Amino acid sequence: MVRVGSRLLVFSAVAINLACGEPPVTTEAAVERMSLSVNDLVGEIRDMAWAEEVDAAQLLIEQQRPHHDVTSPPWLVAVSWLGRGAGFAERWDVAQQYAREAYEGSVSLLNERALDADGQLPAALGASIEVLGRAQDASGDRTGAVEFLQEQRATYQDTSIETRIQKNVMLLSLEGQPFPILDVDHALGAPLPTVDSLEGQVVVSFFWAHWCPDCKQQLTILEQLHEEFGEQGLTILGPTQLYGFRSRGEEATPEQELAYLQGDYQDRFPMPSWMSMPVSQENFLEFGVSTTPTMVVIDREGVVQLYNPGNLTYEELAAHVERLL
Repeated sequence: MVRVGSRLLVFSAVAINLACGEPPVTTEAAVERMSLSVNDLVGEIRDMAWAEEVDAAQLLIEQQRPHHDVTSPPWLVAVSWLGRGAGFAERWDVAQQYAREAYEGSVSLLNERALDADGQLPAALGASIEVLGRAQDASGDRTGAVEFLQEQRATYQDTSIETRIQKNVMLLSLEGQPFPILDVDHALGAPLPTVDSLEGQVVVSFFWAHWCPDCKQQLTILEQLHEEFGEQGLTILGPTQLYGFRSRGEEATPEQELAYLQGDYQDRFPMPSWMSMPVSQENFLEFGVSTTPTMVVIDREGVVQLYNPGNLTYEELAAHVERLL
């Protein structure tokens, strides 16, 4: 491990003893040195999850279990991160074990509080649902995984995790399906193409947010794509939504936020005149856009060939577009 803090040095020694078949050090002093605050524990498990250090994370969480309230939202966040990390590493038995703990613990807490009344509970529950769906898919039961996720979406409709759940539905089910017609509350930029005018076109749908730095980086790549392939049958759309604020988090009414997008924002970060930008929260919900940007690539027959939460490089996007043109 790359972390060398004093508590993790002791933890590493325990791990080595276990690996060598020796009993772990269990003196009171050793346990005290290894005891982490729950916030530190969340941070350690999160780092291990991203690094796919599943065995080390599992050892740490079990060593810490006696020292914490395992029904608390922060603890549930920690175990949900272990579930995610095990999923990243495709260790689905471990992923299910800890995702199930996070899920059942979160649902139990909902008997006494609203989901969004606690900032950490949605993170634990949303992650656990995501991992359980992915694990079911990995077992070969995609239909069951989609049904599970759809049931969870219905259960947690109108909460902060609904869009995240729908993202996972889309990851398992959107590719190979016809691209749904976009909803339009307001329109920015070029006039929105009609369904008929998009027939025979390859379409890239770029879901973006005005506060999103990654979206600005992605837009420069899309401008390159438009320059190279725009006359060969490529259309790029830029759906967005309103967030209730303008620059630096200043609260705004819908009318004020639209004026900001068309005024100060456009002055600072010019949006291309050739891109239509339908504005609708419904699109973000139905396409599961909890990650911005989200990229969707549609072939000439109107069938989705790629659903990608997150950025794509020019080379990655160009390869998809060239293949379909």
